[in-house]
Amino acid sequence: MARVIIAFFLLAAALPGQTVIRLGTLVPKGSRWHEILLNMGEEWKKASGGKVELKIYPGGEQGDEPEMVQKIRIKKLQAVAISGAGLSGIDAAVSALQIPMMLDSYEELDYVRDKISDRLQKGLAQRGFIVLNWGDAGWVHFFTKQPASRPDEIRKLKLCVLQGDNSTFELYKVNGFHPVALAATDILTGLQTGLIDAFQAPPLIALSNQWFGGAHNMLDIHFAQLVGATLIDKSVWDKIPAPVQKEMLASAKTAGVALREEIRKAEASSVPMMQQFGLNVVHADPKALAEWRQLSESIWPKLRGSMVPPDLFDEVKRLRDEYRKQHPGANAAGMP
Repeated sequence: MARVIIAFFLLAAALPGQTVIRLGTLVPKGSRWHEILLNMGEEWKKASGGKVELKIYPGGEQGDEPEMVQKIRIKKLQAVAISGAGLSGIDAAVSALQIPMMLDSYEELDYVRDKISDRLQKGLAQRGFIVLNWGDAGWVHFFTKQPASRPDEIRKLKLCVLQGDNSTFELYKVNGFHPVALAATDILTGLQTGLIDAFQAPPLIALSNQWFGGAHNMLDIHFAQLVGATLIDKSVWDKIPAPVQKEMLASAKTAGVALREEIRKAEASSVPMMQQFGLNVVHADPKALAEWRQLSESIWPKLRGSMVPPDLFDEVKRLRDEYRKQHPGANAAGMP
């Protein structure tokens, strides 16, 4: 006990003054995910002897993800908990985990991410961001105002693409889709006003933001995984003494595991919950599924090199195939 007390005071003494870390996120206020971040903040406070304070701004209070990232760069925020949409705006290499119809299960995702996370973290660190933990936002599905199961049916719709994601916007455009750039915080209004008739999102996000009410048809294909991470400004992190960093990082990783578990659990119940309020699940027949897979794989060469470094793209595919060889019963159809 005496050693623990001494260590506590040494950690506290290492920080010369109060460090306030302002964290922005789209995570809904009062949600279980918000609670996990709050608990992480309490652990940081204990680890630093009260000298590190985490202030969380949930529900997009600090703007959309690109806006929050920009606020870190101008020192208005010090940390963010964001999805892959925001992460790929910092380093496009993160898109390696979100290649359309490349990965079909959480088991595949975990296997690949564990193998390439060090490289992704180094790339983000070079751009001024330290990864505290990795998370998930769920499997991306198409939500549409009218039932649609085939690519040609989605091509007729005004499809929301997140503002600032220029690469995805152009990719959809050259493949015959009608993309409309909108901030995540404007999607509901866009659906209500007719600016868009479709969007892509994990069911859990569609539910928590009530977007599904404006586009109540969901295609039951796992189009891609939307990953997430908690990041902190490297210049802020580097000022925190190593012993405190170690404790904070341990708490953050524990929070990351809890967040992934909660999101995966909640994702399973989100579709039945939306169905109670009018969601129609559109089932893709084998022909439609084959068309989506053919389209996705035709896009891969365009992603390889332009968004994802060629060697990293090849490594993700190699690791996926390696996992499937080791687990021959793994799902490889893109279905839930």
